[in-house]
Amino acid sequence: MATFRVNGKTVTVEKNQKLLRYLRDTLGLTSVKDGCSEGACGTCTVLIDGKPTKACIPQTDKLEGKEVLTVEGLSGFERQVYTYAFGHAGAVQCGFCIPGMVVSAKALLDKNQNPTREEAAFAIRNNICRCTGYVKIIDAILLAAELFRAGEVPQAVEDWSLGARVPRIDVEEKVTGTGIYPDDIYMDGMIYGSAVRSEYPRARVLAIHTGEAKALPGVVGVFTAADVPGSNKVGHLKQDWDTMIAVGDITHYLGDAICLVAAETPEILAQAKALVKVDYEELPCVRSPREAMLPDAPLVHREGNLLSHKHIQRGNPAEAIAKSKYMLTQRFYTPWTEHAFLEPECAVAYPDG
Repeated sequence: MATFRVNGKTVTVEKNQKLLRYLRDTLGLTSVKDGCSEGACGTCTVLIDGKPTKACIPQTDKLEGKEVLTVEGLSGFERQVYTYAFGHAGAVQCGFCIPGMVVSAKALLDKNQNPTREEAAFAIRNNICRCTGYVKIIDAILLAAELFRAGEVPQAVEDWSLGARVPRIDVEEKVTGTGIYPDDIYMDGMIYGSAVRSEYPRARVLAIHTGEAKALPGVVGVFTAADVPGSNKVGHLKQDWDTMIAVGDITHYLGDAICLVAAETPEILAQAKALVKVDYEELPCVRSPREAMLPDAPLVHREGNLLSHKHIQRGNPAEAIAKSKYMLTQRFYTPWTEHAFLEPECAVAYPDG
């Protein structure tokens, strides 16, 4: 048991748990996003006694007498400043990381209202963003510093004429954490589901043992591909994605879904997933595009390792190149970092009628 303060209010927590879970599940402070649950992404950053801390790391029993602050605890003026700054700088895209960024920015600006660009970048070193490339977020922190020094926020001028630059209309909800993502939705009596995933990048599934998991009190169900007819081979552009790997089939990557487990609480869900045992026949895997191109490469899919080939041509490029005075040949590489949101892939469903 521990007693501490959250956004100025004293709370007593009887059951020891991760601070993240208490803030979200009990207090409903959903600005504290759950991006990874293991201290890697920084989306759940809060201030503990003024220091930026990832809320998915500390246990509540260790917080006796501490002061915890989330975006919900910002003053009205602070909310105005950060909303204007992040909106004016264009620092908000998917918005999932932004409350954590704002908390880290506050930790810096509470101590230094005239930071250098390097100091602003260092302040968010533990906060990952996959959308903006950080440049505009750093711009927003420096602009917020200017506004705090000036002591006022400029009047927003909305010019919706063609070609005018306007902030995103959802800036305020994403800066202040009031916007609702699927993982922020809570319902009375809701159950929780998650997948048991492959331990190998390429392996044949020989058997899936679900008996122990199904017998665990609080487990609602365990479902394999056999329980969901027609569930395999889905996809928007290519029907190449298996919802679950059936017994006898081969996994395509580390993390392929083997079965789905549903339970009454997240804790029971985690226990049940650990009770599911899968028998595999491990097979040689493909570790890179270059390996996938080799003539004797294992096939990730039955059709081969080339997903698709598109040839687009306009005019006569060969003739144009031949007549050109100069020709530059260059090899291009795509970056390893995927341009994708940090938000967990999840869904919330409920019976309607």
